[in-house]
Amino acid sequence: MTIKEILAGESKTVEFKQELPDKSEKYMKSVVAFSNTSGGKIIIGVEDKTHKVVGVPDDKAFEIIDSITNAITDSCTPLIIPDITLQTIKDKTVVVVSIYPGRQRPYYIASLGKENGIFIRTSGSSRRADSAQIKELEFEGANRYFDQTYSVGHTVSEGQISKLCKDIKTWALRVCKTEQEKKNVKEVTKGNLISWGLLTERDGELFPTNAFLLLTENDFPQAKIQCAVFKGTSRNVFIDKREYTGPIQDQIEEAYQFVLRNIRLGASIRGLYRVDDYELPIEGIRELICNAVTHRSYLDEGCVQVALFDDRLEVTSPGMLFGGLSIEDLKEGQSRPRNRGIASAFVAMKVIEQWGTGIPRIIEMCKEYELQEPEFVEIGMDFRVNLYRKQTAESKENQLIKDKKQSIEWKNQSIEDKNQLIERQNQLIHFIDGNSSTKDKAWMVFEKMQNDVIFGRTEIMKITGLSPNAAGSLINKLKDANLIVQVSGKGKGKYIFQ
Repeated sequence: MTIKEILAGESKTVEFKQELPDKSEKYMKSVVAFSNTSGGKIIIGVEDKTHKVVGVPDDKAFEIIDSITNAITDSCTPLIIPDITLQTIKDKTVVVVSIYPGRQRPYYIASLGKENGIFIRTSGSSRRADSAQIKELEFEGANRYFDQTYSVGHTVSEGQISKLCKDIKTWALRVCKTEQEKKNVKEVTKGNLISWGLLTERDGELFPTNAFLLLTENDFPQAKIQCAVFKGTSRNVFIDKREYTGPIQDQIEEAYQFVLRNIRLGASIRGLYRVDDYELPIEGIRELICNAVTHRSYLDEGCVQVALFDDRLEVTSPGMLFGGLSIEDLKEGQSRPRNRGIASAFVAMKVIEQWGTGIPRIIEMCKEYELQEPEFVEIGMDFRVNLYRKQTAESKENQLIKDKKQSIEWKNQSIEDKNQLIERQNQLIHFIDGNSSTKDKAWMVFEKMQNDVIFGRTEIMKITGLSPNAAGSLINKLKDANLIVQVSGKGKGKYIFQ
């Protein structure tokens, strides 16, 4: 753990504790949540609000480690084995509890039971998992996949199987750019569908899985793509919107064409030919939409959203990153498909190339287009990619107008803040009993300590140069004027302006 990481504050993978809580339940939720998502660290000896390193007593460090290890062993099911180390930061000893992504999910707090004791990590907090998230964790723990699961109540005919095999090959041929590529496209067989998990065999009979249905009739209400164009950079005003349903591979193509219709198109001459140039890498756009459909959680009730703003293309996929992956893992090309059957079918269709190659290629495309690097973020339970557009002269002018308005607002706010300070100064002058020198010293303290800063006699002495007795006297005058109140739990003689 570095100083830079500490100053960045709590996050999806970092949590601070000033001291080890008396009751282990207060941090056991985070232990379970880290195990159920992408892992993380609990740092004992750092204030969570101020990020100040306070450390733990050196003579208690190993006792704290033993206490944490025993609490985790006794409280969590299945067994979680933490990696606990001591680290020195700013001459202070802190305890670093590292929790790794677990493979026996879901993990839960035994005393709360499986129904209420499963937690997941989102942003900088640990929250109780809902029924869909629990179901997905159970699939992960059993090394099973929702899309390869038999779709209860559905049957499949030989005609439907043959049609999907033919459609997959047709998609692959459509993407090929040369005759040689087309010759290399192989026939798709019933055996392929079984091996990919699109069909499952039960008692000698074949049945469709969820993946088969998503690629054919698709009667899942959440399995759709919503597309929209917005005015400006927020979701306040719609310009155009569409909703695409049906087989998920068709949705991808329709959403892709929607984006192409709504981004800027130019042209350049290359050799003897006129070539269309879009403002964004179109291969990257297709890849983003494919990834969103391929790796989304189909247990989540949300749908994939493709939103175009003045400054960016935003693709949002329901479900957090799968299998303990982090954003850095994605950027390095690592991949753990949430829907293995769909991914296999899409590779055969040439809708996607190979697992894990998409994100690095998108980043490289943006460099070639001289665009800002794509932004990858987890928004609550969703995963989002922002592909930023180049600013036109018009958009730059609008941004200048916006910046000017913001500058005026800041200036007005500054004037208002200054007026409030003057009013507060007048209160000090009016209420404090003493000569002008005393009131000046009080104002000096107020200027430095007004924003909820805790202070005592030592801080007043440093600010004003007063002696210990004079500083104590000034504190009494501020108390008598009801301008400060004593703060408990921070040591003797600590105050704050109210």
